Amino acid sequence: MTAASPPEILRAPFVVEFPFTRSLGPVQSAFLTGLRERVVLGVTTADGKVMVPPVEYDPVTAEEIRDLVEVGATGTVTTWAWNAAPRRGQPLATPFAWVLVRLDGADTGILHALDAPGPEAVHTGMRVRIRWAGERIGAITDIACFEPAEHHEGDGSAQAAPHAGEFADAVTGIVAEARLDYTYTPGRAQTAYINGLSQRKTVGERCPSCHKVYVPPRGACPTCGVATTDPVEVGPAGTVTTYCIVNIKAGHTANLDIEVPYVYAHIALDGADLALHGRIGGIPYDQVRMGLRVEPVWTEGGRYPDHYRPTGEPDADYDVYKELI
Repeated sequence: MTAASPPEILRAPFVVEFPFTRSLGPVQSAFLTGLRERVVLGVTTADGKVMVPPVEYDPVTAEEIRDLVEVGATGTVTTWAWNAAPRRGQPLATPFAWVLVRLDGADTGILHALDAPGPEAVHTGMRVRIRWAGERIGAITDIACFEPAEHHEGDGSAQAAPHAGEFADAVTGIVAEARLDYTYTPGRAQTAYINGLSQRKTVGERCPSCHKVYVPPRGACPTCGVATTDPVEVGPAGTVTTYCIVNIKAGHTANLDIEVPYVYAHIALDGADLALHGRIGGIPYDQVRMGLRVEPVWTEGGRYPDHYRPTGEPDADYDVYKELI
């Protein structure tokens, strides 16, 4: 007699990525434009401290502050940590130190990378200088990194000098590329759900206490706090409970290259007590409505529903799905 093989543990790489667009106020505009011009600006707070990078409101009084000052491009390392394995998008591709540097004339530290041959070459109190990027655009990346300073470069006694913060062609907005890379492991309940989709089945789990059927299953009932272990096949048809019309193109990702406008909806599959979301197709976007009866259209190979289309049945009565909106 042999022991049964343990179930396969599913894992998949996931990337969440989107551009974040931000308009800048006068302080941040001056700071980033200054970096483009190889000038580092800070602000003076009510108690006389110079903060670099600058903030727009005093951290003690919460009053708006705009008194800009120029500080040096050299400074002192106040603390550091070695990064032996740089990741995608970090300032340097080779091992480097993350350092907190108090620039000459400033009272606070700025966090950035220090290009050093190894951790033995880094220490608290070491003098460093800014290495400017060859092409500067008005972003924090205009500081390519810090590098060790020569012994004769500044002694840390320089004072901040008032600055008007006025530059030609000021930077008024930035676009930051936000990205998160991680490995997703779905766990027992969602593994069963994913395996069911590969057989064109939608399988949820029922709570043994309140008897609600959750799709996709979560492994535990969020209401009762008990494990859900009883599998229940639901659907395949369902009812649109609510929806939205998408007018912004998803971007360059291949599997999201959908022509706009299109509709994403919450769909309560028959037998489920939780609505899942899916794209609605096979009908003009302006004819989608609450109560519309839909069925899945599976992707090639049947791995998961590509979208849902109308079944042709009469719309569901509101009282049937009102608790699932």
